[in-house]
Parts: sequence; C-alpha cells; structure tokens
Amino acid sequence: MNEELRALHERLARLEELLTAAQEEPAEPAWRRPTRGETRWAVTAAVLVAVTLQLLLPERLAFQPEWLLPGLELLLLIVLFPASRPRMERTTSLLRGGGLTLAAVVSLANGWSAVLLIRGLVRGTEGGDAGTLLTTAVAIWLTNVIVFSLWYWEWDRGGPVARAAGSSDHPDFLFPQMQSGESAQTDWEPAFADYLYVSFTNATAFSPTDTMPLSRWAKLLMTVQASISLLTLALVVARSVNVFRG
Repeated sequence: MNEELRALHERLARLEELLTAAQEEPAEPAWRRPTRGETRWAVTAAVLVAVTLQLLLPERLAFQPEWLLPGLELLLLIVLFPASRPRMERTTSLLRGGGLTLAAVVSLANGWSAVLLIRGLVRGTEGGDAGTLLTTAVAIWLTNVIVFSLWYWEWDRGGPVARAAGSSDHPDFLFPQMQSGESAQTDWEPAFADYLYVSFTNATAFSPTDTMPLSRWAKLLMTVQASISLLTLALVVARSVNVFRG
C-alpha cells in the first residue's frame, strides 16, 4: 500500500512539473501564429495622401489626363476598403489583384512624374524657381516613400492576409522585434506603419537601418528605392544651388 501511494505521489509530482514547465514556456510570437488581420485604415490614409500630392503637382509633370490615375486610385480604394472590413482576414484572387493593382497605379503615377522631373532637370527646363522645384521634389519624394511601403506591405510573407494566417515562417523583412523576444511583446506583429518606417529610413539613409531585407526581391526593391531617392535628391539639390547662386 505504501509503495502504491509513493508511486502515486511520484506521478503527481511529475505531472505538476510538466504543467509548470508548460506554463513557463514562452508563448509563440504573434508574427509566427494565426492572428486577427489588419484594418485597412492606415493604408487607405497613406494612399489618400499620395493622391493629394499627385494632384498638387504641376500639370506638366502629371500623367495625362492628369485626373486619370488619381481617379483610378480612388476607385480602387472605394472597392477595396469595404471588401476588407472589418479586418483583412480572408482574401480572393480579385481582392489580392486589386491591392497589387493599386500599388502599381500609384507607382506608375509617381514614377511618371519623377522621370519627367529628372529629365527636365538634366535638360535645364525644370527648376527655374527654387521654391517650386523643392516643393515639387518633396511631393514626389514623399509619394515615393508611400509607394514602396505599399510594395513592402503587400509582398512580405505573402501579404497582410497571409501574415495574419501565419502561413509562412520565413519573413522577407527581419524586424528587430523578431530577433529579441524579451524586448518585444508577444502580441507584436508587423503592420503597415512598420513598412512605412522601413521605406522612409531607406529613402533617407539609402540603406537598411534597423530592419534587414532577407529575400532577394526585398533587397532588390530596397536598392531601387534608394537609387531613385538618391538620384532625385542629388539633382534637385544641385539645381537648387545653381538657382540660388544665379
């Protein structure tokens, strides 16, 4: 009888140890497990800012007719926003294609303006007024930041819906919170604001800062963004200095 009680106590003690170990084991971080999807508010606000900046550009630098691409962007927003409410947890090929098309249209509109501005600076037909030149360049530069943040957000680990489903363990961007579990909350996961920050720092530092690109497409895209930003700023600053000296 005593041996049976002793064996029972040992089994109970072992079970208690296992339960304690399970409770002390750190929870899997949110970015690696299924979670609730993002809302589309932040993305919508960013695109509206981009549309506003595009409409404020001089007509000669806009894709003609100047209302076409901004109008298409607003139309896509009107379609995508209600379809993604309340959160982006389910998707279809149509919604996925719509999101990528929106990023592509914003890219086309801003790329067109950037090319015309750079061509005008090289030929000397742009930049007669330093104030107007700086304002135009800042608008294009800020829109470029939004453009690439959309691409990063849409492609990292398959996009926002795939990230919410936790379907990929291999991120394209390695955020600091992913590397240090002690300094990050267990419910942290990348949202659009994080990709906007990555885009902004890459456009200002011309290189990754705290977030590292891991996949080849992420490295290539960041290289393209840094190159565009560097070329635009270098030409604008040089032209502005010449205008002020003249």
